[in-house]
Formats: sequence, C-alpha cells, structure tokens
Amino acid sequence: MTTSAPDLTVVADDRAESNIALWNQFMSKEKISRKISPLISLDAPIQPDKVRFVCISDTHEVLEKLLPKIPMGDVLLHSGDFTNFGSRKAIRAFNEQIGSLPHPHKIVIAGNHEMGFDSPTRFCNGTYQGYKLLTNCTYLENSFTEVYGIRIYGTPHHFLNHWAYYCQPGKEILQKWLNIPTYISDTPIDVLMTHTPPLGHLDWVDNEWHTGNVGCPELLNCVEKRIKPKFHVFGHIHENNGLSTNGETIFINASICDDALNVVDSPIVFDIDLPEGMTKN
Repeated sequence: MTTSAPDLTVVADDRAESNIALWNQFMSKEKISRKISPLISLDAPIQPDKVRFVCISDTHEVLEKLLPKIPMGDVLLHSGDFTNFGSRKAIRAFNEQIGSLPHPHKIVIAGNHEMGFDSPTRFCNGTYQGYKLLTNCTYLENSFTEVYGIRIYGTPHHFLNHWAYYCQPGKEILQKWLNIPTYISDTPIDVLMTHTPPLGHLDWVDNEWHTGNVGCPELLNCVEKRIKPKFHVFGHIHENNGLSTNGETIFINASICDDALNVVDSPIVFDIDLPEGMTKN
C-alpha cells in the first residue's frame, strides 16, 4: 500500500474583506492559537548540549537602552525595525551597539522601518542597501544561515503600505512566503524569522486604525502547511510581546518597544538541542 505525498498547496485566502474579519469569521475556528508562558527564564544557565537563542525585535534606535537587559546566549536574533527611517547614522549606531554584545552569532533581518534597504526611490529617503553597513552581524534577506547545525531563514516582507519591503496582501505576499524553502540540504528549517506576524498569533492591535488580529493569513498557512519550523520569531506588532503555539510550532513576538518607542518588554529566550555530532567550541 502506498501513501500519497502531502498536499503543500497554499493559495491566497479571500474569504473576507479584511484579515480581522477573516480571523474572526473563519480561521479562529479552523486554527489553533494558544498563548504559552516563557519556556525558560532569562537567567537560566546555558547548557553545553543546547543552543541558547535570545530574541529581540523593533528596538527603533533605542537598542543602547536595552543592552544591559539582554541575557547571554549562543545566538542573538533581531527581527527588524532596528531603525526608525533607515538613516545611515542609525544603521551605524545599531551596528556598533549590536557588535558590543558578546553573543557568538548575531542574526538580523530588516523591517518596514529600514527605509531604502530595498529601493533607492520607493516611499523614502532612507539608505539604499543600508544592510551593507551591518558588519557586526549576519544579515538575512530571503536567505538562510546555519549555526551549530541549526538552520535559520529570514525574510522582511509585510503588507503595510508606504514602507520598505511592502507587498500587496494576497497573491503578491503569498509568493514571497512560497519562496521560503521547506527544506535546506534535505533538512527542515529550524527557525523562521519574519518581521510581520502570522494571522492569529500575537498580532492583536487596538488603536485608532484597527482593533483585532492583523497578521498575515498567507504566512500562517505557509508556516503550518509547508515550512513547519520549530520556532517562528517575528515582531512588528508592538503590543503583543510573548509566545504562542499551534501545537507544532512555537511563535515568538519579540517586540521590545511600545508604540511610543519606550523599552517596555524583555527579550525572549529558548533552547534547541545541539544536533548530534556538532559542538559549540
């Protein structure tokens, strides 16, 4: 008896006029999204057979204030919006500040506020290809890296108009998520970094423009159906720092600042078992 291969097809979900309505009317009844407590404390000892990840996002030019609060780890992840408008001065300051941290590996993606990174003309007067100024970290843009045998993929796209890396909701942004490989060297992705959250996971806002879940449904469907990472780390939504799960992937909103750009939240840490045959030395 043979079994058919799983269907990995993902299409744009157009069942409602907004993501808030889509979640409320349909996907909240179809999907699992459960908030969970931190997996380990910030000061938990780092074990030799585990890789400690430290997650931050949306530091908006105030990383220097956060530096004393960032715990030690093997890998530091930053999920974007480290500047306000992508100025050369802000990029260089961030590069110097992140370079002062002792973590052996520092991995960074851009967010919508890294103006100019993707285009010299669209929406901005930021710094075109400003990521080239990041010399003290590994910068990922629709690309991956491997540390201690653990595969990490990073991508910056979102659907907030008039900002860097904007994609239209639906089919255009779906294509970006479909470009994320399900396997790297025949091995699944362990950690996915995006700037925007998936719909229904730590994406609730309550402001003058929206009240409800505003994450990306196409990203959620790709994560659940195709990519299935152990961890999905993002930011963008300042109000919802924390962790959630669908029972398979652990989702982490690592945003640090509130909407007034005050440092109000702490980094989030997690461990992954060191793969067999690998060493941290």
